[in-house]
Amino acid sequence: MTVMIFVPRDAAALALGADKVADAISREIAARGIDARIVRNGSRGMLWLEPLVEVRTSEGRVAYGPVKARDVPGLFEAGFLTGGAHPLCLGLTKEIPFLRQQTRLTFARCGVTDPLSLDDYRQYQGLKGLERALSMTPPEIVQEVTDSGLRGRGGAGFPTGIKWKTVADAPGPQKYIVCNADEGDSGTFADRMIMEGDPFVLIEGMIIAGLATGATKGYLYTRSEYPHAIQTMNEAIEIARGGGFLGPSVMGSGHAFDMEVRAGAGAYVCGEETSLLNSLEGKRGIVRAKPPLPALQGFLGRPTVVNNVISLASVPVIMDRGAAFYRDFGMGRSRGTIPIQIAGNVKYGGLFETAFGLTLGQIVEEIGGGTATGRPVKAVQVGGPLGAYFPRALFDTLFDYEAFAAKDGLIGHAGVVVFDETADMLKQARFAMEFCAIESCGKCTPCRIGSTRGVETADKIAMGIEPEKNKALLADLCNTMKFGSLCALGGFTPYPVMSAMKHFPDDFAPTHLVEAAE
Repeated sequence: MTVMIFVPRDAAALALGADKVADAISREIAARGIDARIVRNGSRGMLWLEPLVEVRTSEGRVAYGPVKARDVPGLFEAGFLTGGAHPLCLGLTKEIPFLRQQTRLTFARCGVTDPLSLDDYRQYQGLKGLERALSMTPPEIVQEVTDSGLRGRGGAGFPTGIKWKTVADAPGPQKYIVCNADEGDSGTFADRMIMEGDPFVLIEGMIIAGLATGATKGYLYTRSEYPHAIQTMNEAIEIARGGGFLGPSVMGSGHAFDMEVRAGAGAYVCGEETSLLNSLEGKRGIVRAKPPLPALQGFLGRPTVVNNVISLASVPVIMDRGAAFYRDFGMGRSRGTIPIQIAGNVKYGGLFETAFGLTLGQIVEEIGGGTATGRPVKAVQVGGPLGAYFPRALFDTLFDYEAFAAKDGLIGHAGVVVFDETADMLKQARFAMEFCAIESCGKCTPCRIGSTRGVETADKIAMGIEPEKNKALLADLCNTMKFGSLCALGGFTPYPVMSAMKHFPDDFAPTHLVEAAE
């Protein structure tokens, strides 16, 4: 009987030597004459354990990690092909606490299957949602997604069903589905993990969106910094065409849907949907004024659904198991599950999918294990470089769109970046302004000029030049940017700046600045 060995092909695992580990295992298999096969799966999301090698045994899959190439001979000597004891043995994969505590719906197959095997995908409930969708009318599909409570997972949190209905009702000879895979937030990697670890679920979600809205063409827009994701998605699209669920007749239904991948140059502002559409059309990636909404006049002026990767990848499970099943997870208006990406100065960094409703403290200290340095947590930034900095005093905040908004924060793409007590929050505030200045598309004055003045003002505070006056000026600049910018880049930059000033005033005080200089 062939032994199945799983070695991730996810970019994070590759960066830590997964290819070398796979090569070492291959050599040992050949040298020992063992009947075994290596499967290059996606990542389970436990990044501190990568490369995580798994072996399928009669008891289930057993995990070993983090494995280096030099560890491989010792693993074979210890009998790891049958789950043998070894210092790197973690036991049954599904029993690892970080995984066992999760509710994996969107990421159910990620790290489990061969990302480019249609047989694997079908074996693990793949295409069930599409099959059901093909038996329904477009309005019924839209209603199912609406009833599930699914909201945009890219950051805005807009109800997905409402966006789909707007496009479905809009007149037009051609409609489009655009997947926003331009994942640019610091500390985020969920989109990449799906594209590299379970690409068919994203394809399936885009097809269902097409069926619901009457769109027959889809585009996946991602960034050139994601070469492994681009390669995997392109291969998966070709396999899907060959398998008959992409093309002129989806699964023999007579409904057409096809898609392709487009790569941008990595401009942060192209994560904003109208900038993305401009870039997709071959134009400069700058923000469009709204109205008109992309749902009415989007790609090439046609009605267009623009959804994030996780939003679309969540659709197949909703269609397979029903709106009520999905809606049963979560709290308030935040329904279903959210893939939280834990990063920064943290002991257990990785992806943790769970229902909305955990507290920030639970995420950082219980799941993330506190800081990697062992020092106390000082601040946590949620929502990427434009997210607010939360102090320990706000660790009781529930992970929920409205709960974060009530504390002047935002969930965004659910990236959680942890900082210990050595972090200088004045420097972090300056970084937010500098980031905005560098990444601004330049179209609107509050963002373009406000961020540049913000950097200058932060520098003056750091130099002890009229600190009170300049702190007031920085707050005024934030107010102008928040309410005067055309898009979220300028509009959300005030969140990290104002939260740093509000929650960490000592870092902006003259005594702190003198101590820092010394």
